Amino acid sequence: MSEPKDFLWLQVRDLPYFRALLRAVESRFYQDFQLQAPILDLGCGDGHFASITFDRKIDVGLDPWAGPLKQAAARGKYLLTVQSSGDKMPFEDASFQTVISNSVLEHIPDLDAVLLETARVLKPGGMFIFCVPNHQFLTNLSISGFFDRIGLRFLGNAYRGFFNKISRHYHCDSPEVWQPRLKAAGFSVERYWHYFSPHALHVLEWGHYFGLPSVVAKWLFKRWILVPTKWNLSGALAITRPSYDEVPENPSGAYTFYVCRKNSSS
Repeated sequence: MSEPKDFLWLQVRDLPYFRALLRAVESRFYQDFQLQAPILDLGCGDGHFASITFDRKIDVGLDPWAGPLKQAAARGKYLLTVQSSGDKMPFEDASFQTVISNSVLEHIPDLDAVLLETARVLKPGGMFIFCVPNHQFLTNLSISGFFDRIGLRFLGNAYRGFFNKISRHYHCDSPEVWQPRLKAAGFSVERYWHYFSPHALHVLEWGHYFGLPSVVAKWLFKRWILVPTKWNLSGALAITRPSYDEVPENPSGAYTFYVCRKNSSS
């Protein structure tokens, strides 16, 4: 039997370490599913996540942005890439058996329209899998928590607003908000779990600042990581490995993974 993939290393060699950590944890979750084709990757971006996570080809990658979509096509993971917004997909009703959307929906202002459109293109009984930051994302941030503890809650609130803005989040909602939203769109939630502990979120949070050299490298050389070797990235691996090895499900986690199905009557 082959050794399981080390998703942390596969992500860290290509991405800033804070982003790599989150994506590696999420990559591991998908290994528990037998995804049924045809599969739509809603918000596929540059296709990096799918290229690392899945051994199989994905039928369609959809994204509204031409630049990342061109990169996704070049990776060869998708049989077809389509430029389109999520609320007006150019597919017939019931075109897909599975829709996945990894850390995408939180960035969409008009979320209800996208969920209705997702239900439309999904076959009755089809699976919809996605993950998003939840209601504990902002409360788990370390810097705002520090301000709260010393009685400067107004600074804590300002920092939470700042970090949410740079994260481009429109939605950081609890399951109590998501479940009726999904039900209205025609989905039933089979299971969900929280993940990414407060400590892991702190690694991600501070990584936004310590990862600035990667931003410079991307701007100058079109690559996040200039020397993708384990000796060069040993520090990043040491910082992220404990969080990657955490128990996957954590009630205090800042993100939530949802497994849903389209109702047969929808």
